[in-house]
Amino acid sequence: MRTEDLIKALAADAKSVEPPVAQTLATAVGVGTLISTLLFLWTLGIRDNFVVSIETSLRFIFKFILTLSIAIPAFVLVRNLARPDFKPGKYLWWLALAPLVLAVGVVSELIALPSDAWRANMIGHNSIFCLIVIPLLSLAPLAAVLYALHNGAPTHPAIAGAVGGLLSAGIAATLYASHCPDDSPLFLAVWYTIGIVLMTGVGALLGSRVLRW
Repeated sequence: MRTEDLIKALAADAKSVEPPVAQTLATAVGVGTLISTLLFLWTLGIRDNFVVSIETSLRFIFKFILTLSIAIPAFVLVRNLARPDFKPGKYLWWLALAPLVLAVGVVSELIALPSDAWRANMIGHNSIFCLIVIPLLSLAPLAAVLYALHNGAPTHPAIAGAVGGLLSAGIAATLYASHCPDDSPLFLAVWYTIGIVLMTGVGALLGSRVLRW
């Protein structure tokens, strides 16, 4: 049977296949997130002034707007990528939301701060720590997403893996944001971005290998 015929056959059976795959993916993401959350709370925990920061700091709130603008579109997209008949091309623009949000934050920060403070805010206090923690907290969600995708029938394994890596990094960055003392969008634009791009690449590499069929 040709690949195209197989895809059509799987798509025709979508009513019986899609709900279990969607449920498996949602469950897997939930389990992976729970594992990372427990690890995060055990090793790091939220910062002491979390509540005060939520009430008084727009920069602190912006961190969660940014990380959720990564995780939510990635989850929706990866759920669809588990289907054999899904064509990701015209839907990948969803992933442009986070860069747009980040660009708004960076421009606002550059306007609000004097130029001699830009570098200090970009470097922050925990740049190397950030680069370590985000990938580590991404591992459990990424493994869970790849497991769920393996139970589906993605026809774009590298893309599915990359979006799975992006989702896992978005989850990890959301967790770490509640601990991280660096709230500047300039810091996020450099260090969070490096960690997230790294996990997206890892997801693409793993997806291209373990999701082929």
